[in-house]
Amino acid sequence: MEYVILAVVIAVVAIGAITGLVVSGKRRRELDRSSRPPTITAPAKPEPGTTATAPAKPAEGAAEPTAPPAATGATQAPEAPVTEEPAVGEPTAEEAEAAPAIEVPEPTAGRLVRLRSRLSRSQSTLGKGLLTLLSRDRLDEDTWEEIEETLLTADVGVGATQELVDNLRTRVKVLGTRTPDELRGLLREELVKLIGTEADRTVRSVKHEEGPAVVLVVGVNGVGKTTTTGKLARVLVADGRKVVLGAADTFRAAAADQLQTWGERVGAHTVRGPEGGDPASVAFDAVKQGIADGVDTVLIDTAGRLHTKTGLMDELGKVKRVVEKHGPVDEVLLVLDATTGQNGLVQARVFAEVVDITGIVLTKLDGTAKGGIVISVQRELGVPVKLIGLGEGADDLAPFEPGAFVDALLG
Repeated sequence: MEYVILAVVIAVVAIGAITGLVVSGKRRRELDRSSRPPTITAPAKPEPGTTATAPAKPAEGAAEPTAPPAATGATQAPEAPVTEEPAVGEPTAEEAEAAPAIEVPEPTAGRLVRLRSRLSRSQSTLGKGLLTLLSRDRLDEDTWEEIEETLLTADVGVGATQELVDNLRTRVKVLGTRTPDELRGLLREELVKLIGTEADRTVRSVKHEEGPAVVLVVGVNGVGKTTTTGKLARVLVADGRKVVLGAADTFRAAAADQLQTWGERVGAHTVRGPEGGDPASVAFDAVKQGIADGVDTVLIDTAGRLHTKTGLMDELGKVKRVVEKHGPVDEVLLVLDATTGQNGLVQARVFAEVVDITGIVLTKLDGTAKGGIVISVQRELGVPVKLIGLGEGADDLAPFEPGAFVDALLG
């Protein structure tokens, strides 16, 4: 009997233990499932031949489903910046930054004031030297010889010197008295007469029926020919002209670059060719471009050919002949260094034999120049000085006026 009761008790205890283990395992599985993140299953792809059905719309009145919030730490791709394309024909930002600013040249009328001030500050032997000699109490033969020497030293030339001295002698005898004002007025009249006031000193740069006015700029190396061409472009632009530049000096490496820089500063187009190319071809293309653009003036910078080399001088004649296929050449400006004196006259003679010089540009006519070259070169060539250069500034090229020039020399 006792064994039966013991067996029953053991059985009950065993059943209770088994039941407890089952219940605790079930609870553990439920806790594990609740702690796991929900899994998202992709919608099943439709079978071939069937159509996918759109998700059902919510019932009327029901709230619209909201998109689940983005997971923490997720990043979104940044939006691409919106850039505006430049309009057709407009320069890009890079081009606009690289392009030089267009300058507005100083009007030519204002340059004459600077001309007077610069020359009046110079120690001119032609002006102050003559006034000092003429102001002596006694004008004997020695004094008149000193006056002649002063004029010759200033490169006035033998013929012009003799003419001026003879006229001064006669008028001094007639006047009798020689006050400073009388002497100055007397000397001014004679110098202006020698320079001449009747010649046409305007640069022919106005467009005509055949096309734009064509201006050839000639001269030897070192006189500032390319620089003068660039400054002349500024003079014409200041006077309202539209200009095309022709870089026909193909033998000097930096000439075309230099001229193009001058043109860009005033908005003038520059026609150039390969280094060492045919100058006549570049000149021809420049005039052709000027006709196409409808400009007023084409300025052609020729090579700084040495006047002692016949072959190069012949080539200058070729440039002029080729350009004349488009129409007449309106101006041939010879650039001379005012400090070279009689050497400049030698150059002028040779150039005049090759091309018909119509005007002279005197450069470096500042405080160191002697000034008499204005008289002698005009008498030698029979053509007027039309422009003078007074320094290295961009607007230091001015139209020549005899009265203003003499006033500046005499102070």
